[in-house]
Amino acid sequence: MGRTRRCAPLATLAALLVLMACAPVPAAEQAGGADEALRRRMVETQIRARGIENEAVLEAMRRVPRHLFVPEAQRPDAYDDSPLPIGYGQTISQPYVVAYMTEALDIRPNLRVLEIGTGSGYQAAVLAEIGCEVYSIEIVPELAARARATLGELGYTRVHVRHGDGYLGWPEAAPFDRVIVTAAPPVLPEILVEQLAVGGILIAPVGGLLEQTMTIVRKTDKGLVTRETIPVRFVPMVGGRGTD
Repeated sequence: MGRTRRCAPLATLAALLVLMACAPVPAAEQAGGADEALRRRMVETQIRARGIENEAVLEAMRRVPRHLFVPEAQRPDAYDDSPLPIGYGQTISQPYVVAYMTEALDIRPNLRVLEIGTGSGYQAAVLAEIGCEVYSIEIVPELAARARATLGELGYTRVHVRHGDGYLGWPEAAPFDRVIVTAAPPVLPEILVEQLAVGGILIAPVGGLLEQTMTIVRKTDKGLVTRETIPVRFVPMVGGRGTD
């Protein structure tokens, strides 16, 4: 005799459906809908159209919810092709610049990246979305705390945020495969070059308040290979006195 299948009572099924409907939705999944469409348009019109070709970078930019990294008042403009203020005299870089710097670093999964200037945490999220382990330093304590909270809420567990002086780097975690500087030092800090592994790449906007150039450094076993690319405008890199 065959076994009789017993179906769950209708009341039990209804209760399960209610529980599923009430289950919390991860923040990254909540960022879909209209904002997802805006991200896709941002990638196609602002980033791919301007020459960024790395598919991992493009996909990361499609996925990371930039609007959640800016203050509430700035969210309607989150996917525009421009930097936005995030408080304390700091900005979130325009999407194209984030994509440009990420592609220039030749980012791949499982690289260890030092970021100087956490800011909103958006650049770190893009790096983590590609699969990197990110060590990010922010000199403004309030921004460090906010970025740490946002990244945690979105599930970016491979980003480590420290409040401190970027001019010191993160010596106990060095060497790094990549270093990205998102504020402009007048000259490239030697200590950051020292914390870059042989074979690694560093990118930074270097210069004064009015004139800066994106600078890419490759560290080889024979020395440094430096290349200057596009003119840029970043907030100045401050610090040089240690942490508090």
